[in-house]
Amino acid sequence: MNSAHVLQALRLLMVFSTVSAQQGYMYDTGEEWVNTWRQGFNFQCPHGEVLVAIKSYFSEKEGSDRLWNFECQRTPYGWGEPSECWWDDINRAGMEWSSVCTNNGLVAGIQSQYFEAVLDREWQFYCCRYARKCPYSCWKTSDVPEYHREEGEMVIPSYGYFIRGAQTTFSGVLRDRQWKYILCRMTDFDCQFENF
Repeated sequence: MNSAHVLQALRLLMVFSTVSAQQGYMYDTGEEWVNTWRQGFNFQCPHGEVLVAIKSYFSEKEGSDRLWNFECQRTPYGWGEPSECWWDDINRAGMEWSSVCTNNGLVAGIQSQYFEAVLDREWQFYCCRYARKCPYSCWKTSDVPEYHREEGEMVIPSYGYFIRGAQTTFSGVLRDRQWKYILCRMTDFDCQFENF
């Protein structure tokens, strides 16, 4: 192989590595995402764990869609295993939605399906109930993301708070959602209320 061929091969290698680096900069943010652009996903925490962190990354170029990442944490030891788990209400793409896990449940998973016609997703929470634990001191977070089309991140502010649900609005102009997560503490004692 002569030096001209070697130089040509090095030039091609540099071009391909530059293209790969640019694509990685745009889409690979160092996170493990549970979905790819415009694809559905079903994420469930391991048995006995609930969601404690949610992160998303927006791209208008990719159908005004978001990549999603979730983190889970074990519930307090004294709670034992969940007494039941189920998929709760589903929203419709392009619509506002407010959902709190029924039967005093906590969010332990999320599934979503993308709809090209409205450039939005449908959402559904996977909820788990822990025998006779009731929510109290509930509140909503501020908007996540703070502004449409930004990266969004919500982490439980301190141990002892849990995600019970969310309220979300959809901008038909910007084709993006903002979320307010509903966070609650749960009683350490058994309470007598079916749904509180």
